[in-house]
Amino acid sequence: MKPADRRPSSDFGRRLLRPLSALLCLLAFGGCVSTDARRGDSANTSAATLAIVPAQIVGNHFIVTVQGDERAPWRFLIDTGSTTTLVSPEFAARHASGKEGREPAAMTVRSAAGDTVSLARVQLAPFDLGGVRFKTSALVYDCAELSAHFGFKIDGVLGFPLFRHTLLTLDYPHAQLILQSARETPLLPGSTVRFNNDRHIPLIPIELGGRSVIALIDSGSDGALHLNPAGLNPRFVSGPRPGGMVGTLTGDRPQEVGRLADDLVIGGYTFPRPVVDLTDELSSLGSAILRQFTLTFDQTRNQVTFYRETNASVVSPPLRSTGLSFQKTPAYWRVLGLVPGSPADENGVQTGDLVTRINGEPVAGWDLLRYDELVRTASRIEFTFLTGRIEMPVPVDTFDLVP
Repeated sequence: MKPADRRPSSDFGRRLLRPLSALLCLLAFGGCVSTDARRGDSANTSAATLAIVPAQIVGNHFIVTVQGDERAPWRFLIDTGSTTTLVSPEFAARHASGKEGREPAAMTVRSAAGDTVSLARVQLAPFDLGGVRFKTSALVYDCAELSAHFGFKIDGVLGFPLFRHTLLTLDYPHAQLILQSARETPLLPGSTVRFNNDRHIPLIPIELGGRSVIALIDSGSDGALHLNPAGLNPRFVSGPRPGGMVGTLTGDRPQEVGRLADDLVIGGYTFPRPVVDLTDELSSLGSAILRQFTLTFDQTRNQVTFYRETNASVVSPPLRSTGLSFQKTPAYWRVLGLVPGSPADENGVQTGDLVTRINGEPVAGWDLLRYDELVRTASRIEFTFLTGRIEMPVPVDTFDLVP
């Protein structure tokens, strides 16, 4: 389950889902346990031989649509770093099976810091995804902040255990989800890597400067490589330097970002000098890296296959930023963090300031895709800040947070 971030962070790596993932067993970014880490989702699948489901890749996130009753569509994020499925209260109310099972009415989960939160558990009636019917329990989570971040309604997060009885393929280049019977052969070849555990959690070995590192495959993170430097002493060609703020259920933490001097190797594919976000949790591969591949997860055989049409190295571009992190609502964006020494900082922007317009348009008109494109391409952005009843436009130059 995942929000590891209850709020979006900055222009760099908004790991939206980490708050939920940070909550559950052995979840993304490491060292987390739940009240019963062995339970996970209880998912039964009625699978066609092959199902292909169109997807949206939004801010690197992999989003699919579940068709249901008259209220359609229901949009879900696919999160391989999550050990449970999360659904909104609205989806739970419409799709609860009405049958009481052995599952507790609520589940208390705790983060690595020891803080706890209780989420209601619900048994869902079977629902259809591209002709494949899934029956599972889920935890009920308010997805309002996820929806505000994306600019459209998100109804939940489909966790990794939901697909334990299928071959799950995330085809980022062609924006499609492929579901096959676990008995079938993956549609594409590639480099196969075994999960480095016996719990069917997608932890795999990667290489960094010739050294082996264990990392979680985390499609719920839209960042790139999140690296725990403990014992590695990584070398940098740029940084590390302060980034934005990452909001979690246990409090906000500042980012440290930079570009490594060493190459990252994943299953034979090379990423020269990748951009990284340093973490004190488990190292992980976010979807900014995963989107370069078609990935097929085989939980029966405990392995994942990476496929690209070319073996050419993947170069990480400079990381553009405004130096601002936001907590979003439809009416305003609140400044959550500020990169020290950035143009925004020098222009007097402060944490807690409210932004009502971007380039003269209300913030409600700036969904994730549109805003990210603006940050990547514009040299200057005008943010309108609200002070009392007065709106004040402030031009902010974008810059390379990590060259």
